[in-house]
Amino acid sequence: MNIGYVMELRDLEYFVAVAEHGHLGRAAEFLRLSQPALSKSLGRLEGAMQVKLFRRNARGMELTAEGSLLLLRARELRQSVRNVAREVSDVSRGHAGHIRAGVSPAVDDQFLRAVFTELFRDEPRLTLKMFVSDGDETTPALIGGELDLFINFLNPAPPAGLVYIPLYEDEWVVCCAPNHRLVGRSHVPLSELSKERWALGEPVLAPRQRLHEVFRDDGLEPPRGAFETRSLSLRIQAVASSDLLVYASKAIAGRSGAGHIALHALPVRELHWPRCMGAICRKEPYMSPAVRRFIEVLKRVAPSARDAGGVRERSRRNGSRPQLRREV
Repeated sequence: MNIGYVMELRDLEYFVAVAEHGHLGRAAEFLRLSQPALSKSLGRLEGAMQVKLFRRNARGMELTAEGSLLLLRARELRQSVRNVAREVSDVSRGHAGHIRAGVSPAVDDQFLRAVFTELFRDEPRLTLKMFVSDGDETTPALIGGELDLFINFLNPAPPAGLVYIPLYEDEWVVCCAPNHRLVGRSHVPLSELSKERWALGEPVLAPRQRLHEVFRDDGLEPPRGAFETRSLSLRIQAVASSDLLVYASKAIAGRSGAGHIALHALPVRELHWPRCMGAICRKEPYMSPAVRRFIEVLKRVAPSARDAGGVRERSRRNGSRPQLRREV
């Protein structure tokens, strides 16, 4: 490596732009820079490191092995620089700040409502932007630094570079409309469920995969889908007004009010799936005070939801009717 060259962040940013666009002209247009100036910047990097970072081909610019490694490190450095800037800013702002959070559609609204009430009451200068989606979309955004944390069901172990903060227990159960013909049974076998029609999530989602695994392990064909959507809310609404079945969060499926009918949980032992809801964060030495404050509130509100039916118990104490009837 040319030790006389002092690497500039600007050259690294230009390199990342070319790598992400895969084309010198498009990167130059994105950067509002001339192509010769951009080529000169890449030449400085390649000359300093004495390696080729790109291979030119008919489609544009393709990273070499050395270029791929530099892109990984450059992204890490860019995130570190952002963290430093946020840390310096947070020193003067205290608990004020901005949080970018992802939240699963399966997180109970009543739990979130209690969190928001406390958070915005105590931190009026704090701002929060929430992205609602499932883990297949939100986890990459968290790893890439686009989100500060993600509230979702926790898998047995966190992916590399992430940490888990358990919050409360929920469970997934098979649900149907209150007037479904299976209501009143003391046990519903999987063999009978295989004949029913289902409202299913997309195949990439964990509940759909678990359904298929349990049916397959019992030697049965997978559930027959009559309705498919990523939206858990739409699946529940479809089941409330039909003879379809749904595999859903007990807390979500049991909620009534605002035009929604509380679903009935069927006694299917094989598909009873206890799950822990938690916050997922990157494993980093720095976390902004705003994000730390948000996690503190999540943990403080969560204990009342950890017990069986905790969120619903708060509703009963407030005078509303129970929202999920489960047969045993």
